[in-house]
Amino acid sequence: MLKFNSDRIEGIFAGMKDARIAVVGDLMLDRYLWGEVDRMSPEAPVPIVHMRGESTSMGGAANVAANVGSLGAQVQLFGVIGKDAEGEHLRELINNNHFGDAGVVIDNSRPTIVKTRIIASGQHVVRIDREVTDELEQTVVRKLLVRFRAALGGMDAVILEDYNKGVLTPTFIQEIITSCRDAHVPVGVDPKQVNFWAYHGATLFKPNLRELQAALGRIIESDDELSEAGSEVMKRLKLNHLLITRGKQGMALFSDDEVHLLQTRAHRVHDVSGAGDTVIATIMTALAGGADILEAASLANRAASLVIAEVGAVPVDPQDLLRTCQAEA
Repeated sequence: MLKFNSDRIEGIFAGMKDARIAVVGDLMLDRYLWGEVDRMSPEAPVPIVHMRGESTSMGGAANVAANVGSLGAQVQLFGVIGKDAEGEHLRELINNNHFGDAGVVIDNSRPTIVKTRIIASGQHVVRIDREVTDELEQTVVRKLLVRFRAALGGMDAVILEDYNKGVLTPTFIQEIITSCRDAHVPVGVDPKQVNFWAYHGATLFKPNLRELQAALGRIIESDDELSEAGSEVMKRLKLNHLLITRGKQGMALFSDDEVHLLQTRAHRVHDVSGAGDTVIATIMTALAGGADILEAASLANRAASLVIAEVGAVPVDPQDLLRTCQAEA
């Protein structure tokens, strides 16, 4: 594991505060119903949750933006919401966090995506999703693309956050990557299976091991098999960097014909939801802040270990992250 000296880590954190990041993808509203369980229902073999409170937060690509913003960077969001109360509430959360919302488009043909999680006695009981996952109509894609290109000149990095909800269509993906390469702006991708092979030419590609295995159609068990799989993805997509997250086994970074295996830093695992969002947000913000790829990946590895110790998808606490790095310096 790479260790930072105090001056270097403080310099990277200072650089992140000057960074300007665009986040493009599936915007969601996360709703949490908090309660307690003390008995089972007599009507069915399910627990009765006594609701004690309710909260909402930004989800999906908006949670990636929350992680970027927590690191001090400026954020511009691009995606769609529905013409509904949930969309208005999500935009309010975006504005309250001082993120740019000029790239948030209202799509009358679909509702705002809402994921409702019931948390009882600190445990995730069930999740209820309200969504439409059809690909965006071309008129909406064109509107997003015009707004994205208008803002690109002011960006230091771009993150594409794909949840298979229809925003990142193959055509839209390639238009964004081409625009970024022409503007010499690095673009990082957090993919899902449907469009896995559509991200040709990205700067950084960050699948997890399960997504990688599904895309390649084979199980990966050994380090040799992992190295072979990573090399195949690098060549097929013509990437600069590939970061594979592996759960308890940490991460594997492919860059400059080298493979770096980063061991997990997690000491306590409570909830892994949102960990991938934290990783892509941290690594791209660190790159925009002046870190090299190994430094950025090491920082992202530490950030992930912090957020999985919390309940729900929460952004990384920058002070906790800085203290973790300084303690290991």
